[in-house]
Amino acid sequence: MSETTETIFSKIIRREIPVDIVYEDDLALAFKDIHPQAPVHILVIPKKPIPTLADAESQDHALLGHLLLTAKRVAKEAGLENGYRVVINTGDDGGQTVYHLHLHILGGRQLSWPPG
Repeated sequence: MSETTETIFSKIIRREIPVDIVYEDDLALAFKDIHPQAPVHILVIPKKPIPTLADAESQDHALLGHLLLTAKRVAKEAGLENGYRVVINTGDDGGQTVYHLHLHILGGRQLSWPPG
């Protein structure tokens, strides 16, 4: 899926859909998930529309690193000192439901493994 399509995240970036934003910079946006799966569940998305991790290209390497560092910063600001999980679902079999690359930060409780 290399084609870029309109997603709910595109509308969130343009402020057409309100969310609880916890962090923003020129490259990324982080906001609380509207259907949290843990006491803390925050999504980090790039402002550049990349449908899936599998669609990322070599020129996206700095952006991908930035997303991980943003996740670290947001987790710290959310008080997740005991740990957290960062998840990127990719494709249908990976459980991806919105085709705009996004990182889930999950924490605030003991997380089991395997996840499902």
